[in-house]
Amino acid sequence: MRSVLVLIALALTACVYAEVTEEENVLVLTTDNFEEVIEATDYVLVEFYAPWCGHCKSLAPEYAKAATTLKDEGSEIKLGKVDATEESDLAQQFGVKGYPTLKFFKNGKESDYSGGRTGIEIVNWLKKRTGPPAVVLESIEAANEFKDKDDVAVIGFFESQESDNAKAYLNAADTQDSINFGIVTSKDVAEGLEAVLDSIVLFKSFDEGRVTFSGEFNAEDIVTFVLTEQLPLVTKFSDETAPKIFGGAQQSHLLSFIDGDSEDFDTVMAGLRDVAKTFKGQVLFVHIDMSEDSALRVAEFFNIDADDVPTCRLINLEADMKKFVPEFEGIDMEKLGPWIQTYLDGELKAHLNSEDVPEDWNEDPVKVLVGKNFHEVVFDETKDVFVEFYAPWCGHCKQLAPIWDDLADHFKDDENIVIAKMDSTKNEVEDIQVQGFPTLKFIRSGTNEVMDYNGGRTLDDLIEFVEKTVAGEEVGTGEEEEEEDTTEEPAEEVKKDEL
Repeated sequence: MRSVLVLIALALTACVYAEVTEEENVLVLTTDNFEEVIEATDYVLVEFYAPWCGHCKSLAPEYAKAATTLKDEGSEIKLGKVDATEESDLAQQFGVKGYPTLKFFKNGKESDYSGGRTGIEIVNWLKKRTGPPAVVLESIEAANEFKDKDDVAVIGFFESQESDNAKAYLNAADTQDSINFGIVTSKDVAEGLEAVLDSIVLFKSFDEGRVTFSGEFNAEDIVTFVLTEQLPLVTKFSDETAPKIFGGAQQSHLLSFIDGDSEDFDTVMAGLRDVAKTFKGQVLFVHIDMSEDSALRVAEFFNIDADDVPTCRLINLEADMKKFVPEFEGIDMEKLGPWIQTYLDGELKAHLNSEDVPEDWNEDPVKVLVGKNFHEVVFDETKDVFVEFYAPWCGHCKQLAPIWDDLADHFKDDENIVIAKMDSTKNEVEDIQVQGFPTLKFIRSGTNEVMDYNGGRTLDDLIEFVEKTVAGEEVGTGEEEEEEDTTEEPAEEVKKDEL
């Protein structure tokens, strides 16, 4: 009887997949076949995407690479994709708010994908979710193949997987999805890799090649060790490395802006690596290659143009990305180390960008704010002030601009209401944190209370909010209504840490 049921199940699976097309080994899922595929497949990673989404376009080749790798290995894990602009019901069913959104289905049960965006990171995450946290390596050949397969690999060497140190290692491995972890319990295999039992070694294809863990054997310290050592001394900023840079343990970053085509590039990078050794574990060194188009937005955010290069900035992600600008020009290796140490000692003052106040800042219905006139205008206790913090390149900001103009025009005759805007790529203030674009904040008259606005973006929504707030009425955030809109327009606003 059991064999008959198996044959029926196989036949049903074959029928399902006969109706599913593949693109580069990725299953194309629709409302018609989605449920059947999820039910017939033990492990499926599904990407909800929009054809116009830049992040989706960047992910596509890596996603296909992961699907191909798993297929070539004979894995039962499948990758699928859903065009959320066409299959809006599916997108709404799974709460898709931005693109791309990745969901993992294990035996039909849904969970969020939390791994990286490269092919190998996707594969590693899926293997972690469907297998043991660390691969058992029983021979020197297997261990060598394991450590040489990727740029970074971690191997723990223990007498037994049941020892307290091994359990701490496995607990740490279970939390890290983008890196392969292996485990060795043979003394001979450990000696073959020049290691000893009760040790952890991170192998890497860059810098010194390997580093041995020297902390306490608890999961937290092991994770910190791996996150710190997984990146080169100076990491090049890219779409692939950004999640590791911003998601790592180190919140203080030294950003170096250098033209990769310059004659002294190699010399400068060698100097940076030497300085980075001194501050390893305290400051993450990041290189932004100014010869690449992708660097322009980052440079613009820091108000850096071609004439400033080479230069550097310190940022602190724990404090709303506070920025620190050196007094010296260029990247002076003799001055760089002491400057960083002054920052670590807490003796550097954060830099706040500001343009000069435009002569006509007050002429139009929408008042133009910069850092130098922000406090005078916004914290005038006789005024209710509604401010849009925007970025000139932000698509959402461009969509909001004419509506914001109409809002200002609507209230232009009310002397007690100010509708204003500030270019947050060129101006900063200490009092208000801007995490993404556009950010809308209302500052009440009398109390100078700062209110976040998260409601709808239509003219009627904005007018109603202002009128009710000025009148002292309770005002809803509008978040529930906004959550229902998942596919009509870009669903994810630009965040500063995605630059």
